[in-house]
Amino acid sequence: MGSSCFSRGNSDMVTLVTQFIKEHKLQDKVNVEGNLCRGLCKEGPNIEINGKIYSHVTPESLDSILAEGLGVEE
Repeated sequence: MGSSCFSRGNSDMVTLVTQFIKEHKLQDKVNVEGNLCRGLCKEGPNIEINGKIYSHVTPESLDSILAEGLGVEE
């Protein structure tokens, strides 16, 4: 949610993450939190799932990243 990631599209991805969680009925298992910069601004947008950071995340790559990170089969 830092300004660099936000300006690179993370605002749109928040909606996509929420949709993914609802579509896969993970609301009771997944906690979504926004974080400020982790010093990876040049690598953003970044998403962290279970301690693993995914960089250069795009709307096109998001579903596969979420599926991998959350253990969901697509």
